[in-house]
Amino acid sequence: MKYETVIGLEIHCELKTKTKIFCGCETGFGAEHNTHVCPVCLGLPGVLPTVNKRVVEFAIKAGLATNCEINQYCKFDRKNYYYPDLPKNWQTSQYDLPIAEHGWVDIDVEGEKKRIRLTRIHMEEDAGKLVHSGTNIKDSASSNVDYNRTGVPLLEIVSEPDMSSALEARTYMEKIKAIMEYIDVSNCRMEEGNLRADVNVSLRPAGSTELGTRTEMKNINSFKSLEDAINYEIERQTEVLEDGGEIIQETRTWDPERGITLSMRSKENAHDYRYMPEPDLPPIVTSPETIEKFRSELPELPDARRARLEKDFGLSDYDAGIITSSRAMAEYYDAVVATGADAKLAANWMMGDLLKNLNAEAIDISKSPVEAERLGEMIRLIEKGTISSKIGKKVFAEMWTCPDAPAKIVEDKGLVQITDTGAIEAIVDQVIADNPKPVEQYKAGKKKAIGALVGQVMKQSKGKANPQMVNELLAKKLDS
Repeated sequence: MKYETVIGLEIHCELKTKTKIFCGCETGFGAEHNTHVCPVCLGLPGVLPTVNKRVVEFAIKAGLATNCEINQYCKFDRKNYYYPDLPKNWQTSQYDLPIAEHGWVDIDVEGEKKRIRLTRIHMEEDAGKLVHSGTNIKDSASSNVDYNRTGVPLLEIVSEPDMSSALEARTYMEKIKAIMEYIDVSNCRMEEGNLRADVNVSLRPAGSTELGTRTEMKNINSFKSLEDAINYEIERQTEVLEDGGEIIQETRTWDPERGITLSMRSKENAHDYRYMPEPDLPPIVTSPETIEKFRSELPELPDARRARLEKDFGLSDYDAGIITSSRAMAEYYDAVVATGADAKLAANWMMGDLLKNLNAEAIDISKSPVEAERLGEMIRLIEKGTISSKIGKKVFAEMWTCPDAPAKIVEDKGLVQITDTGAIEAIVDQVIADNPKPVEQYKAGKKKAIGALVGQVMKQSKGKANPQMVNELLAKKLDS
């Protein structure tokens, strides 16, 4: 029997506020364990929380940026459960009246566009963090608790089960990450836990509309782990069903070292949490005027920016998609073009040598040793004919390890392009004399043979001859 995969994501996005959601403790990452805590976030008796206004503002902007309806009236609720990282034995979250609902984002997977619906976005506090003695909770002899993260503000972004492959799920999460970066509500540093996902996966017979029993994988915090965990879970569930077994509704954990998911506990339903309205916090009422004010403050979002780059600069859909996939990448591109560099050349260099080097060294574009301004200056040297594109690759390689301006590197390394017709003509004459075979082929009508001669001229000039002049001189002499 063939099965269809059904995937839904609950993305937890940590907001970049200076203080926690209900108290004045710092939210900074990496502090010594249990130093960013106070009686409120530790849940000590007799304390009262106060809502961080900035969290509400960020939540409204996130809702608007993902095409949600913003609820003018929303409230907080207590989600009751018992776990060592939850000092109050409840998490202050939102249940039946969240801040935002009924949104959507569009994704592009292998040239196919697909709309992923958002069920809701709600505000909540983060729990603490278990520090395991082993590599994960399953192989640890002991665990300690760090409460620094308790009370850090989160948005939980809940999708409908609209995804049908690991690649779609990854693309959707990448899109959410880009939007949160663009509107500047989160750092989205996945390695620090700023963005992580709980993944629900189920299978159903092909053509069926009824959902199968789902499993949930908690706290996936990298795109690779997201894809790998989903693909493994699809394989595991398929084997269980084909062997005549039944899928158990449960929570599982992803073990990246072994490349498998492991059972943690049976999956709870909403009624198991015994939600109740939070008595210590008043409802949040937002006027239509305030909502429109936040809408007017939204920046140009990824889809709009992508369309503009295609329309105004003639970039391909693929290139525009990559460039706008993160705010840092888009801002880098804008800075390159702002130097006066040709827009298409800027895209080519970013998509080529720049991304190749960044990926090879696993660094973010915001930490690129070649700043946008210097890349723009180098591209302008190519446009002016000072250097060729081939020499540009040598200059770029130097720029990667040297902070000098491109013009200085060109001068110091003697890389200025030869544009003196007499100098190029002498090399062309010598190449024609030394290569009778391609000359004969060209004269016999095989015009592509000129490529071999151009290559020889560029080799003898150490790549410094102007390629256009080389082609023109060779054609002129061979056709005469």
